[in-house]
Amino acid sequence: MADFAYQIFTEVVQQKTFVAAAGRLNITPSAVSHAISQLETTLGFPLFIRYRTGVELTPDGSTILPVIQDILNKEAQLQQVADSIQGLNSGLVRLGAFSSVCINWLPGIIQAFKKRYPQVEVEIIQGTFPEIARQVRLGTVDIGFSTLPVEENVQVEPVAADTIRCVTPADFQPKNGQFVTGADIQDQHFILQQADYDGDTKKALDRYNVTPNSLAYSIDDQSILSMVESGLGFGILPDLALQKLVGNVNIYPFSETFRRTICILTRKETPAPAPAHFLHAVRRYLQETYGSDYLGA
Repeated sequence: MADFAYQIFTEVVQQKTFVAAAGRLNITPSAVSHAISQLETTLGFPLFIRYRTGVELTPDGSTILPVIQDILNKEAQLQQVADSIQGLNSGLVRLGAFSSVCINWLPGIIQAFKKRYPQVEVEIIQGTFPEIARQVRLGTVDIGFSTLPVEENVQVEPVAADTIRCVTPADFQPKNGQFVTGADIQDQHFILQQADYDGDTKKALDRYNVTPNSLAYSIDDQSILSMVESGLGFGILPDLALQKLVGNVNIYPFSETFRRTICILTRKETPAPAPAHFLHAVRRYLQETYGSDYLGA
């Protein structure tokens, strides 16, 4: 089995301090420090730059991170295959997803999956699109949910087109009564999440000549809706994000259709049994949810 020092190394990378990693692994900080020092001696170069407040990877440490993660993944896969041969339902599925997938998709998917495989653990990490893609590439996440385009070298499977809408205060109505045009949003302020401005939201903003100085930022989708409800500006949110949000606002299509394409990300290697079964559950759920609009195979 893989050296425990490899697990300590990856945990320190995740936690960014020896103390936090020790707490997660239920060992002492001195044991973590000793294991990392021994690993550095074995490899012949430093893995971390040490600060008073924590650590960060050296360039060499960053280079070997995906290699060590791959060793740990292969060991986990071996164990799951062995368990499967013995007829056991065990294993771990690590998911990376953005907020609206966490809220609207994952509860139903996990509930159905756990009914069939109750012994398999499911862990969820919420992050931005680039963070999720990076963690899939590194192997710290088995299955990621993101949007196109994806720059990391991972397997990309488009699954759903998500239309982007304009969210307005309840007392606003577009001139034509049906959809928002450039004339409707002239001189309006928009509230969005910082990460969205570089994505599909920016296409809509650029089309209607909304300048950066007309933007304000909020921490999450529900906060955006609350600020719009208070008359502080307009919002731009996709259908999936709007499904479970609550607020006294109006939602209109734009005069042109803007969509983001949601996709599933996996590593290019064959997944371990537990992630493979979970991936099947995701596809089945999305096929049932989106019907003919499902983009997957």
